[in-house]
Amino acid sequence: MLFRAIGSGVSSSLLSSLVTRIARLSMIVVSLLIVDKVGRRALFHISGILMFVPQMTIGGIMTTKIGDQGELSHGYSISILILICMYIAGYGLSWGPLGWSATSENFPLEIRIFCFFAVWVAVMTGFVYVLLPETKDVPLEKMDTIWREHWLWKRFVDDGKEHGGN
Repeated sequence: MLFRAIGSGVSSSLLSSLVTRIARLSMIVVSLLIVDKVGRRALFHISGILMFVPQMTIGGIMTTKIGDQGELSHGYSISILILICMYIAGYGLSWGPLGWSATSENFPLEIRIFCFFAVWVAVMTGFVYVLLPETKDVPLEKMDTIWREHWLWKRFVDDGKEHGGN
């Protein structure tokens, strides 16, 4: 669906999906081969960069380059495919195969799973409290208004005037 949304046809979308799966599988294999030589921490750092940079770049491209019809040019679609492959490669390098082993090796059995997930629940709750506006009873057509009026997201959301909006 994502690849069709950025302007790829059905066959291109299927090919793009195959390419991303190959990227993930190949990096999982690489991870398994080098984890004991390089170390988990180094792989987490490298993959953090490989995941963060493409996400931010894709967000920038999608924000600034989607045209009036909601589609990207072919060049930007290819760029997004490459960036998605970079993101998936980063995930496959560490968080995919090593995420569970990192938590199981760092904490005693009695507290490992509960404390780890409790911390992430707290992080997610904080994110929702600070950064997610209420969308209850807001029709889909009015969602752009919700984001344009939010204290943080209004800095990043287009007001629609450049694309023929009001």
